[in-house]
Amino acid sequence: MNISAKMVMELRAKTNVGMMDCKKALIETTGDMDKAIKYLREKGISKAAKKAERETKEGRIHSYIHGNGKIGVMLEVNCETDFVAKNEKFIGLCKNIAMHIAASNPLAISEENLDPKTIESEKEIYRNKALNDGKPEKIVDKIVEGQIRKFKKENCLLDQEFIKDTDKTIRDLLNETIMAMGENIKIARFVRYSLGN
Repeated sequence: MNISAKMVMELRAKTNVGMMDCKKALIETTGDMDKAIKYLREKGISKAAKKAERETKEGRIHSYIHGNGKIGVMLEVNCETDFVAKNEKFIGLCKNIAMHIAASNPLAISEENLDPKTIESEKEIYRNKALNDGKPEKIVDKIVEGQIRKFKKENCLLDQEFIKDTDKTIRDLLNETIMAMGENIKIARFVRYSLGN
């Protein structure tokens, strides 16, 4: 059986074991992911044998109040272990994301979390604007499609450009921390408060 790089990466993500050991485990088990995890555990190779079964049940709730006291953010970020939850790099990630939320006011974590009614409302606005601007009917759908793509990028937290480094998105920032910590990390939820709203 041909063991793909994707399979090796998936096993590595689940076990935190080196690439060569993951590839060997997959070859030995003819590509069966569960058997490969068991193989690594039995050989004592897996540094975090239980990690494959663990969900992101640990983490922290981080609060951030903007300097003028008029904007506040409550954010939940999850990870696999309390060890990582107490790590300075993880705490720094939470702080950076909360500050970013305060500054950028996203509507949702990702595209999947956006309210479909909001998208439909935006489509209608973009369509009417294009028609009012005298755009030909045949290109209006393309215009609307482009505007919706831009709207999602600007309003979904993971797709927004990080305020401290616009060369990367919040998703990039999250992935960098996942690679550095060797654990799965997820933004679970957030609330942004603005005085009077």
